[in-house]
Amino acid sequence: MRTLTLVVFLATAFLVWNCAQKKKPAFEIAGLDTTITAKNSFSELFLDSAALTRFTEGRALHDSLAARMRSFYNSRNYQFAWFFPTGMADYVRTFLNMQNQYLYYSGDSTIYLSGLEARIDSLAARTDINPADSLIRDTELLLTYQFFRYAYYAYSGDRRVSLRDLGWFIPRKKLDLVPFLDSLVANKGRRVEEYEPVNPQYNRLKNFLLRFYELDNEAQWTDLVPGKKVYREGDSDEIVREVRKRLSMLGYGAEGEADSLATVTPALTASVKDFQAHYGLPGDGQLNAAFFRELNVPPRQRIRQILINMERMRWMPENPDTDYLLVNIPEFRLHVYEKGKPAFRMNVVVGSAAHNTVVFSDVVSQIVFSPYWNVPASILNNEIRPALAKNPNYLARHNMEWHGSSVRQKPGPRNSLGLVKFLFPNSYNIYLHDTPSKQLFDESKRAFSHGCIRVSEPQKLAEFLLRKDSTWTTEKIVAAMHAGKERAVRLKPHEQVPVVIGYFTAWVGSDGKLNFRNDVYGHDRKMEARYFGSEK
Repeated sequence: MRTLTLVVFLATAFLVWNCAQKKKPAFEIAGLDTTITAKNSFSELFLDSAALTRFTEGRALHDSLAARMRSFYNSRNYQFAWFFPTGMADYVRTFLNMQNQYLYYSGDSTIYLSGLEARIDSLAARTDINPADSLIRDTELLLTYQFFRYAYYAYSGDRRVSLRDLGWFIPRKKLDLVPFLDSLVANKGRRVEEYEPVNPQYNRLKNFLLRFYELDNEAQWTDLVPGKKVYREGDSDEIVREVRKRLSMLGYGAEGEADSLATVTPALTASVKDFQAHYGLPGDGQLNAAFFRELNVPPRQRIRQILINMERMRWMPENPDTDYLLVNIPEFRLHVYEKGKPAFRMNVVVGSAAHNTVVFSDVVSQIVFSPYWNVPASILNNEIRPALAKNPNYLARHNMEWHGSSVRQKPGPRNSLGLVKFLFPNSYNIYLHDTPSKQLFDESKRAFSHGCIRVSEPQKLAEFLLRKDSTWTTEKIVAAMHAGKERAVRLKPHEQVPVVIGYFTAWVGSDGKLNFRNDVYGHDRKMEARYFGSEK
């Protein structure tokens, strides 16, 4: 496999946070407080601030990196971070292990600092640390310098890539790495996953990445070729043994049964249904063409799929603790979070391959009950005008009317937007809305719209968004949805909820199992070409 140029990765860049960040300068250097208290007494060893200046100027460091180093040492009154009077800190090895894991998974050797590990090895046995020793002092500064270099690349995503070129319009998260290093030092390298600046999904995916690396190295992954179109419960065939073995490799072994059994039993059917649920297939328990297609995807391809999604996750901020909405396009689902915890989810219909739903973030600020549908110019010109030429009664039959030079559909149960829409004003003219075409939510692949997102439980979503306003009872919401007269409700600032329209084809669910979905818009394919080239 070609050396992977991806770095380590994750989850939801919200406009409200971005707006708040824009008000701040690019980097704020902590002020120097020379007061030593129990809270900020870290070490009996002190650096000369002039030594830091000589280090940053001698290496001609980028302003942001030099600023991080100054801020870090200012906040600790220039006390050493990596050494104590009795020796080197144990968490030096923790950091090196983190860095080396990054180098292994990403294949990105550009951040490797030659000679650093040799320095550390030469100092490991020392039990009497002299801060005036130039080797000690320079190693202290080199470790801090290297930590910020590593963390920037490991947690921010590949900066050589234009996200817009990849169809991704969610702003990158902003990294604040000084608190990360503060936490690493304060916790002596323990429980890093609790404070590292990345969404928890990152480490969850990384654990599965390890498993697929093992499968790629150990397993003979040839295509399983069925002898007939579909196998159902009770069928027997030699291929069933191979199916059982492969499902076991992927974590879906039939409970209490040997992989050598050649019959499709109820236990195997249950395992197949579980596999189907996590791979985006209809959950019928049948061993059919779609099932074998997913089962035959080689580990090497899954590794790339995981790495691509890890990279996307690195563009996202850490796990937010606010209310927010997340639409995952390839999953065809809307996830609703309350104070950072999953509240509920619902099926959605997204844009078709010809009318991609754009990947971006915004804030839900308005709910419109019994809405008009203002027909987009493209639909008017490409669909309605030709239909009118064939049938002059087309507008009346579809409850539409001319509104100036445009066409709109009147409120009502037949309205294409259903009984309510949820607005987050954006230049893409994308929003969430109800639909009269409820049958589409039963499909396993739900890319049918012109770009907007249809939600399966609009009343439930409206109740969630309006729950902080006691005047909006369930009865009032239902009445407004069926009033037949458009009514817009602007959410108060504290009621507005961030929404992310994301694109993730691999993630770990709340049950701890890995999920895969098809690349419905070809975004994975673009990233694969960018990161891995044409080499297979």
